Amino acid sequence: MMPVRRDVHPHLPPERICDWHERGRHVTHFINALSIFFPAGERFFMDSVRHYRDQLTDPALKRAVAGFIGQEAMHTREHILYNRLLDDAGLPASQLDNAVARLLNVLRKILPPSWQLAHTIALEHYTAMLAGGMLSDPRHMGRSAPGYRQVWTWHALEETEHKAVAYDVWNAVMKPGPYRYLLRTFTMLTTTVTFWALVFVFHVRLVTADKSCRHKLLGFGKVVNFLWGSPGVLRKMIPEWFDYFRPGFHPWDADNRAELGRIVPLIEEIEQTAIRAGASTRAPSIRSAA
Repeated sequence: MMPVRRDVHPHLPPERICDWHERGRHVTHFINALSIFFPAGERFFMDSVRHYRDQLTDPALKRAVAGFIGQEAMHTREHILYNRLLDDAGLPASQLDNAVARLLNVLRKILPPSWQLAHTIALEHYTAMLAGGMLSDPRHMGRSAPGYRQVWTWHALEETEHKAVAYDVWNAVMKPGPYRYLLRTFTMLTTTVTFWALVFVFHVRLVTADKSCRHKLLGFGKVVNFLWGSPGVLRKMIPEWFDYFRPGFHPWDADNRAELGRIVPLIEEIEQTAIRAGASTRAPSIRSAA
């Protein structure tokens, strides 16, 4: 797969930022919490991969890295705008985003580049698992508000398209052997604990700050069902999570590249949604970039 940078501008109605998912505000804020991680997180991903770019000898992998960085830059831009809507709604998105940035800056200072890349490939596997689940099961988004469904679908498709790039860089620059395997698997374990602990805290903070979110405690039952019942977002990720610990693991072992055929129709749908919303002047046509 060769990632392609696409200048995509989904239209996000500000009035729906706290209640865009068909399952209500609690599930909306669970996914909103994930958005908060992306601006600082994807800058970290880009930096960790960029550090090794000059060490690569494979021209195709170098081109893939350029596409990876281009896609992550577009995701960063759109999630900054997305998170700004949360701020405008009175939710602490900027405060939480700053906390993520501070944490990642600490990692930049104390961890060697190989450890930073190890954290990147672990988190890229998480985004690939979440993206794959969403693309394979329409119940993840259902009949949610079009702009928000589109931004997450676009992000999922591109995360799928470039899901092996950071891992291929890892394999290219890290000497094979026990150390490479142990570092890769150890960081997956630490990342799992840290990432989901922060997601839980951020989710609670968003729900608590949303004054229109009623039955705050009871509503978390819908999230538990969404994650572990039906459709079971996290439950269905478990086999792929364990697969990461196989010595011969590669992200494309879960081959869902057929989903990428949805990119062009999705871009056309995004353009039409923007036109209907009167937002067609925000960006030039992106159909040719697909």
